[in-house]
Amino acid sequence: MTNEVEVAEKVTGAFGAQLNEGREVASQVMTWVTEKGLDFAVNLLAAALILVVGWLVIKLIDALVRKALMRGKAKQTLFINFACSVVTKVCWAVLLIMIAGRLGVNVAPLIAGLGATGFIIGFACQESLGNLASGMMIAINEPFKVGDVVDAAGHTGCILEVNMMATVMKTADGKRIVIPNKSVWGGPIVNYNTLGLRRVDLQVGIDYGEDVTKAIDVIRETVSRIPGVLSEPALGVAVASLNDSAVQINVRPWVKSADYWPVASATLTEVKEALFSAGVKIPFPQIEVHTAR
Repeated sequence: MTNEVEVAEKVTGAFGAQLNEGREVASQVMTWVTEKGLDFAVNLLAAALILVVGWLVIKLIDALVRKALMRGKAKQTLFINFACSVVTKVCWAVLLIMIAGRLGVNVAPLIAGLGATGFIIGFACQESLGNLASGMMIAINEPFKVGDVVDAAGHTGCILEVNMMATVMKTADGKRIVIPNKSVWGGPIVNYNTLGLRRVDLQVGIDYGEDVTKAIDVIRETVSRIPGVLSEPALGVAVASLNDSAVQINVRPWVKSADYWPVASATLTEVKEALFSAGVKIPFPQIEVHTAR
């Protein structure tokens, strides 16, 4: 019986202690609400208002910057998007500092420490800063624009986006590739759309026993009738080389950039059929073997 009484007393004492602590916490909360709750609520509402107004102001600034840049003679889409992105992010950083200050956070040490912190962060994020600088160079020089087909950093595809850190492209087989701007700007960039025209470079082999002049005339007449082939620059058809099994003929029509692949495919098909109809042989690879008797 004595043990049970002691246990009951201990439980009652522990419960009483917890209850006293709870009352103390509740008292502190009530005191804070009474003394500072109203100020905090006002600051919270003010911060929310600053956030909404700031968001609207940032949108307005973005629109004004974009409109101002569009008035320039060279309306470089990549540069405009890049500049607006930088301005927007800076404005958001300033807005968040204002909101933190309104909520009672002491932002002075944070601002004062940005110098030393910036050096440390810059040293630690050299790759990111390199991508940022390269993205700026791409935006200013604009070696390509959204929608162009380019060959850059070992990849070929259609440009979807250029942001502060990376270039995004879509390949012909439907893959989305994100390439760091530093890799794009650090190597050759081949743009297949900038000049508006492309030359289709193909080769056709004919048998050594065939009339080369006749084959060239057949190819020239056939290719010139293919839809999309331009009359200027002129179509080029000439002997390229004498290979082991065939006489190789270059076939080089000029087309608009958008017509490159359809014309390339049609050229191969039409030339093969035309040579077959004209009786010009297209040989298979072969090797002559002579045996001693």
